[in-house]
Amino acid sequence: MTPTTDTPPATQHVTLRCQWCETWNRVDAARFADRPTCGSCKKPMLLDRPIKLDDATFARTIADSEIPVVVDFYADWCGPCRAMAPAVDEVAHELSGRVLVAKVDTDRSPVTSQAFRVTSIPTSIRFRGGREVQRVAGAMPLAALRTFCTAP
Repeated sequence: MTPTTDTPPATQHVTLRCQWCETWNRVDAARFADRPTCGSCKKPMLLDRPIKLDDATFARTIADSEIPVVVDFYADWCGPCRAMAPAVDEVAHELSGRVLVAKVDTDRSPVTSQAFRVTSIPTSIRFRGGREVQRVAGAMPLAALRTFCTAP
């Protein structure tokens, strides 16, 4: 009899602030589809759509994520940002549990936008292990955004 070499994949977590009560929660990425609830207020953590980050939540969310994070830096008044928004929503849904998709409004989060030298919008930045690994300035169609989100 040979020993089994199949080991289950390591659990990967993200740390997110509840959009309802602002309590920080550590969530198992593999359970995103199960609609986990906040440990404090018990409301659902809506993880199959882009997570809104700001100057107060950005650093911890990126640093504590054990899965890749793709951040769409945008502004409400930006036409190309609005055109790309449905693709961002779609990849957030499709890749839920494998990639955390987030959005940062550059007008409301100037400290984070400046820290990452976001000079044109939309800008998409992919993070792994808390560090920037790739960026693209300009709007991307769905297929290109999907490829960007899943690149090694």
